[in-house]
Amino acid sequence: MALDLSKVVNQITGMVAGLQFHRDERDKQLQRTLDILHSQSNNTVQLQKKIEASKLTWLVAHLTEPVDRRYQPQPAPKEFTIIGTDGSHIDVDRHQPTHCYLINTGSVVLKYGPHPEAILDSVPHLYAGPEELVIAPPGIQGRDQPIEGDLLGIKRGVEECRRLAELAAEIPVGEKGLGLIDGSLIMWNLEGYPDFVSDIMLEKGFLTYLEQIRKLNKDREIPIASYISYPRSSDVVNALKVALCPRDAVDSDKCFECKTRECDFVAGVRDRELFTGLLSPGERSGLFISPSKIQKRYGKHKVYFFYLRLDGEIARIEIPQWVAQDETRLNLTHALALDQSRRGQGYPVVLGEAHEKAVITGADRENFWQMVESLLIAEHLPTSGSAKNRSKKTRWV
Repeated sequence: MALDLSKVVNQITGMVAGLQFHRDERDKQLQRTLDILHSQSNNTVQLQKKIEASKLTWLVAHLTEPVDRRYQPQPAPKEFTIIGTDGSHIDVDRHQPTHCYLINTGSVVLKYGPHPEAILDSVPHLYAGPEELVIAPPGIQGRDQPIEGDLLGIKRGVEECRRLAELAAEIPVGEKGLGLIDGSLIMWNLEGYPDFVSDIMLEKGFLTYLEQIRKLNKDREIPIASYISYPRSSDVVNALKVALCPRDAVDSDKCFECKTRECDFVAGVRDRELFTGLLSPGERSGLFISPSKIQKRYGKHKVYFFYLRLDGEIARIEIPQWVAQDETRLNLTHALALDQSRRGQGYPVVLGEAHEKAVITGADRENFWQMVESLLIAEHLPTSGSAKNRSKKTRWV
C-alpha cells in the first residue's frame, strides 16, 4: 500500500476535533445569514439595481423575486416519461502512438404509469480524423484548438445534449415528461476560449439542441433541466454581501479599503447551507439568474436556477429561460425532479442509471489502448509511442 494511514491518523483526529469546536459558531453564522435573507425579502427591486450598478469579480445571482420565496411541489402526473443522459470519455494521450479520443454517451428512458418501461443504452463514438481532433477558425491558420482536456469535456456535454434532444423527439405528442442532464447547463469553461470555439460548441452545438427541445414543447410538456448534487455555489449569498455593503454600489476591487466589513457576516457560507435552513423537504426556492458572462450568448436559453430541498441534501436545478417563464413547465420540473430524487434515495434514478451506462473504467481504458495497439500491429503501423509509455509496460524494479 503506497499510503501509510497510520502516519496520518493523529492528523485526522485533530481535524475532526477542530470541526467539532467550530460547529457552534458556524450554526450561529448560518442563522445570522438566514435572518439577513429574510430582511431583504421586501427589497428585491432595490437590491437588484444595486447588483447591476456594482463592479463585481465574484458571481452574484440576479434576482427575479423575493429572495426568501419558497414553493411547495405540485403532484406529479400519473403518467410521464423521464429521459436522462450522461457521458464519459477517453482523452487524447500524447504518449500513445496515435491521437484519438472516445466519447461514451449513456442514455436512459423511464416511462411511469399504467405501462411502465425502461430503455437503457450507450453509444460510444471514436474521433480520430484530423478535422475531428481540432476546432479551426474559418479562413485562419495557426489558431487551431485541440479537442482534449477541458475542451473535450465541453464536447462531451454537447453530445449529451444532442442525445437528449433525440430522445425527447421520440416522446409522443401530448405526453408529459422531463429531460435531465447531470451538471450545469452553463458552459463555464468556454469563457477561456476564442469566440470561434464558442460558435462551434455553443451556438452550433449545445444551444442548437436546446432549441430543438424547446420547439418540441409546442405540443408536448417536456422541459429540460440540469441537476447539480451538493452544489458549491454561493451566488445567492453573494447577493446578500452586496446588500450588506454600506456603499451605494460595490466595487469588489476596492473591498480591501472597507473598514467595517459588514459582509464578513456571511463570509464562507454556501447557498446550500442557506437554503437548508430556509426550505422544508420537497420545497424549492424562488428563481435566480446566473451571472455568467457566457450567458450573453444564450438568448432565449438564458439559464435560471432554483434550489430544491431533498431529504438528505440541497440540489441546484438549472433550467433555460423558456422553462423558467412557463409556470406549468416550471412546476412540472419541480415535481418530477423531486420524484426522481426520492425514487433514487436522494439522486435522480435516470441520471444514476445513465452514469452506469456511460462510465468508462480504468480497465476499459487499458483494453481500448491495447486494442488500438493490436490493430496497428496488424496493419504494420508504428506502435512505439513515447519512451514514458514504453517504460510503463516494463517494470525495472
